[in-house]
Amino acid sequence: MILQKLSLLNYKNFESQTFDLDPKINCFVGLNGVGKTNALDAIYHLSFGKSYFNPITLQNIKHGEEFFVIEGIYEKQELEEKVVVSAKKGQKKIIKRNGKAYEKFSDHIGFLPLVIISPSDRDLIMEGSDTRRKFMDGVISQSDANYLKALINYNKVLVQRNSLLKYFAVNNTYNQDTLDIYNDQLHTFGSEIFEKRTAFIKDFQPIFLKRHQSISNGNESVDLVYTSHLQEGDLKSQLVSNISKDRGMQYTTVGIHKDDLHFEIEGHPIKKFGSQGQQKSFLIALKLAQFDFIKQQSNVNPILLLDDIFDKLDEERVAQIITLVDNENFGQLFITDTHAERTENVIKKVHQSYKMFKL
Repeated sequence: MILQKLSLLNYKNFESQTFDLDPKINCFVGLNGVGKTNALDAIYHLSFGKSYFNPITLQNIKHGEEFFVIEGIYEKQELEEKVVVSAKKGQKKIIKRNGKAYEKFSDHIGFLPLVIISPSDRDLIMEGSDTRRKFMDGVISQSDANYLKALINYNKVLVQRNSLLKYFAVNNTYNQDTLDIYNDQLHTFGSEIFEKRTAFIKDFQPIFLKRHQSISNGNESVDLVYTSHLQEGDLKSQLVSNISKDRGMQYTTVGIHKDDLHFEIEGHPIKKFGSQGQQKSFLIALKLAQFDFIKQQSNVNPILLLDDIFDKLDEERVAQIITLVDNENFGQLFITDTHAERTENVIKKVHQSYKMFKL
């Protein structure tokens, strides 16, 4: 899959700009603040219908303007595909494929597989379990529409059950029949999600370990450990046995919305025991494994975005990563950097066609 042309109108700091892209490597270079990351974010937006860095739609419209439009012309399996994402103040965002608007944005997820590696990925290590659950959900959803459907349904029911628990507390009342309906639904959707997350980790972990070994030269022992309440028993029983706690807290305290994916180095949390360099290598291995997994599931080369890849990595390590990309026929690659010469020197080593865009 190749993004041939990217057009931006009133998107973030871009007034109007079109990029005719190289099928292999594209580099956006320039000083901080010129919009390099914004160009990558626009490409992300075309795949997921939202920004990677700022999910609040209105804040992605250029200051002083009323709307934005992002347009991408792709070549996918020898067919031309046109995807347009547009948003206007006071109106709903629209995603169109070949002129036809999607009724549900979730139907678009997975059509344009993409992986981004960015300094903000550090949140996966530093932030709470919610960030790591979103990572798992994002990877699985790109190749499993039923998983995404179950996740959306689970979250809807969870909101309804939490509202009911608040209603019980405020009105000093209780209705077991209504609660049972929500418990049954959470159990059904939650069990499906748990099974698919468990299967995902089983398939994903060896891919990740192989990637990490090649990046760190096998010098460190790392692990991914998935934890869930459902490993202790079925969700319905736990919802019933925790009802007193739930009523006291006024929200649902057990379920797959509490799952976590622990990142470990030498048997310890990488957040506390990993150096910045070790954390960066861990995250890059995680994202390259994401690329491998999605490619395996979809038989399509995802687009790979490397945002500020030189951040905390020396040129030699970056060259090693670019070489990995070159050796394994990664498809199309997008890179941002502040130093044009440094980027070009590294890119030249991989003997692929490329374009430099100086912003």
